[in-house]
Amino acid sequence: MEDYNIDKLYKVIPKPNLIMPKSDDFVIISNTMIIADEQLDAMTVFLRDFLNKAYKLELQIKNLERDKNKKNSIILQLNKSYSKDPEAYELNVNKDKIVINASYEKGIFYGIQTLIQLIYPNTQKSNQDEIGKIKFTGVEIQDAPRFQWRGFMLDESRHFFGKETVKKILDIMASLKLNTFHWHLTDDQGWRIEIKKYPKLTEVGSRRKGTNLSTHRVYINSSENKENDGIPVMGFYTQEEIKEIVDYATQRYISIVPEIDLPGHTMALLASYPELGCTGGPFEVGTQFGIYRDVLCVGKELVFECIEGILSEVIDLFPSVYIHIGGDEAPRTRWKKCPDCQSRMVEEKIENVDGLQSYFTNRISEFLIAHGKKVVSWNETIDKHLNKGVYCQYWNGKREEILNELKKGRKVIISEMKYNYFNYPYKLNSLKNTYRFDPIPEELSEHFYENIMGIEACIWTELIKDEERLEWQLFPRLFATAEIGWTQKINKNYEDFEQRLVLLLKDLDKRGITYASKEEYEGTSTE
Repeated sequence: MEDYNIDKLYKVIPKPNLIMPKSDDFVIISNTMIIADEQLDAMTVFLRDFLNKAYKLELQIKNLERDKNKKNSIILQLNKSYSKDPEAYELNVNKDKIVINASYEKGIFYGIQTLIQLIYPNTQKSNQDEIGKIKFTGVEIQDAPRFQWRGFMLDESRHFFGKETVKKILDIMASLKLNTFHWHLTDDQGWRIEIKKYPKLTEVGSRRKGTNLSTHRVYINSSENKENDGIPVMGFYTQEEIKEIVDYATQRYISIVPEIDLPGHTMALLASYPELGCTGGPFEVGTQFGIYRDVLCVGKELVFECIEGILSEVIDLFPSVYIHIGGDEAPRTRWKKCPDCQSRMVEEKIENVDGLQSYFTNRISEFLIAHGKKVVSWNETIDKHLNKGVYCQYWNGKREEILNELKKGRKVIISEMKYNYFNYPYKLNSLKNTYRFDPIPEELSEHFYENIMGIEACIWTELIKDEERLEWQLFPRLFATAEIGWTQKINKNYEDFEQRLVLLLKDLDKRGITYASKEEYEGTSTE
């Protein structure tokens, strides 16, 4: 084709793992149709609606059995013998037709995401008069992900953004083949999920009086929780809203993993039900950011009754296989002096106060496992007594400990903070820094690679108050996370990635989404 340019093939993020260029492109004409297996009704509607919304095209949908030989068609077909990987797909684009082939519906969905990115850049604003100018780059792609867990974590405890913001993020995640949305819903500064059995969690725990940024202390006593800016922060999701968002994510093949942070980072919980603490309070929802010395009492049976009641409702709301129970930054200060905690240590023959964390985590994990869930916790929970079935999310600490756990067979999700925390400024964590990170430690032998589930980027929102700032911190670094999680290391190249990124950022412009400029994401901006 006269205007054919091989560079068009690479305007896809994450980069496909096997790309074979073809010189003939597919052009949409007035009678182009989508032909698909009956099982793929949701996929056909998704593609049809996208083309209608973006390009004012109203393509007909036909059945694969009857119409698979028609030319100028987009064909979606399931082939159970294609791959055992549910996310793998094959995409062929030539002048006569487009074919997306996969063994599972998820693979078809990811093939569609790649196809959408293959639309020529000169057809970004089309209407009915421009049919014939809408072209898909000729190509053959064989593709499958490197890691099974490709995630993003949003903290809505510190600042609440609401369901429309979450849906917008889920849309972009789907386009980037990210499949796990880790939702941090509870912390010291706010409880964001309705629990019907414990209504005070939202009546009290979802509201804080204000925010104190002047003393960002590491360890905080509840009695110090006084000074603040006087600007209330509030909000929570009703159970109906949770169901709506879960359904929205499911349609995009994204699993939502809720996090109920325990036994530390629980000031919002303790403010609602002070009897769950070691001292009995009174407590207030945290206005400062740091680590509060007040945590859940491990000695009281009432605590476990409450947590199991909360998690029972969480289980009913989230179909995800995984539930995250936090476990980070839980000081032992109160436990050392609490008679109930000390009695628990004697009864359970716990060697030292640190063992109370393992006891707590194991007991909650056993409850969740008995209800068919897999449990994830932050790496602070790791010790020799921790249930071997608990999955670890590594964010900070001694790498030797994680390497040892991997060698013992524990499954680990990598979120190393200096590369994967997007609340950090670009000067500390540039786009290039994020992109060049690899989740597999160099010291780890290949024999243990399968124990690394994948990668997850995180954004903590202590200093992020509005949607525009959230987007700016998140984009374009989330594009880099997507490519790390999907593309084989041998196929990655930062300079190539940055060239592909330029075009896809234009899509963020169309959606009205804020992102960092090149000078900003390189960390060279003076602002």
